[in-house]
Amino acid sequence: MNLNQVTLPVKNMNEATDFYSLLGFNQIVDTGHYARFECPDGGATFSLSLETSAHNTGVVIYFESDRLDEWYQELVNKGITFEQQPVDQSYLWREAVLYDPSGNKIKLYWAGENRLNPPWRVN
Repeated sequence: MNLNQVTLPVKNMNEATDFYSLLGFNQIVDTGHYARFECPDGGATFSLSLETSAHNTGVVIYFESDRLDEWYQELVNKGITFEQQPVDQSYLWREAVLYDPSGNKIKLYWAGENRLNPPWRVN
């Protein structure tokens, strides 16, 4: 079994697709009410769905890069606003936090070996 994708609700599709393109993702589907993006590495995808009703999912989407600090600086230079710059966390991940135009929380992070094999992994 493998996770196929995650779909995020968005309020404005054009604004959302511009934002995720600016982050560096490749848009592969565009229907006006639905868009899908391919991650630059690994072949994973995620999608956006236009939602007209109020939504607050509480979901946090994570995008991993071994170039986290460089990626963060590139995005700041492009005008992306972050809630938190890259910070080492107690759970051994380094994370930066931002929000997309629809208020979805995003964490850009690097965990390396600790993503799948933290010291407290259950055997």
